[in-house]
Amino acid sequence: MSVYQIHGLKEKLKLGRFVTTVELEPPKGADPMPVMETAAFLRGHVDAVNIADSPMATMRMSPIALAHIIQQDLGIEAIFHLTCRDRNTIGLQSELLGASALGVKNILTLTGDPATRGDHPTANSIFEVDAVGLAKLASHLNNGMDLSNKPLNAKTNFFIGGAANPGFEDLNKEIERLKEKIDAGIQFVQTQPVFDIETAERFLEKTAHLPLHVIFGLLPLKSYKTALFLNDKVPGIHISPVVMERVERGGREAGIEIAQELLEQLKDKVQGVHLFPMSDLNIIKELLQIEDQRKNVI
Repeated sequence: MSVYQIHGLKEKLKLGRFVTTVELEPPKGADPMPVMETAAFLRGHVDAVNIADSPMATMRMSPIALAHIIQQDLGIEAIFHLTCRDRNTIGLQSELLGASALGVKNILTLTGDPATRGDHPTANSIFEVDAVGLAKLASHLNNGMDLSNKPLNAKTNFFIGGAANPGFEDLNKEIERLKEKIDAGIQFVQTQPVFDIETAERFLEKTAHLPLHVIFGLLPLKSYKTALFLNDKVPGIHISPVVMERVERGGREAGIEIAQELLEQLKDKVQGVHLFPMSDLNIIKELLQIEDQRKNVI
């Protein structure tokens, strides 16, 4: 039995352990090896890898299939993303039952980007339910019933997660949405990236009373150009002038330092961090190596 099956993400969070997860993008093709090689490096450094579901509505390999391969071949626990864009409620339930049969138990429930945003803009977007509806659907299956309240021959055992944005302009509205997701059945949340401790602390203050494991997103800034793009073009992301100035002066090295400082500040406040490579695994390697060096010193 693999280590992830004995002390998986769910058990680690319940025990109060600090966890680290990294988001991976499936390949655009039938060969999983490029992502497998990336995941192999992360083995021993992270507690789980997230497998995106055709992110930005750009067609990619099935996240469930890839999550299963990674768990089976590498022994690294996976969290598969599932969006509501491409499947109606019959298809979503079918995918979830298949995932359960393959031993892929961690799910991040997402509404998803519309097809018009991606590489198949004429494809139909479904959106029969949203992220809240998908969480409810997974909860139904965990209770041994389908969405029509008909019994299953065996119930699922998903650890259901959702997403949240600590930098959302109307934070109270974001928290209300998060409460809906909790009522629907999510047990953990992985957030959009934060770039300063103040944003994280405001979110923690608003969610302290909620029955939820919080994993904060961290995105090491690899350049000032990247910081400008995120600040100007990505809704809900705000990078403070202080951070912008540091990255402008110090570039990639400053971006890693800022992420490392934030990681240290968060460790005593939250249950984990979720790292976004932004197509640059090397920057995550550098961040993780710095962390390993710090542990060895201690």
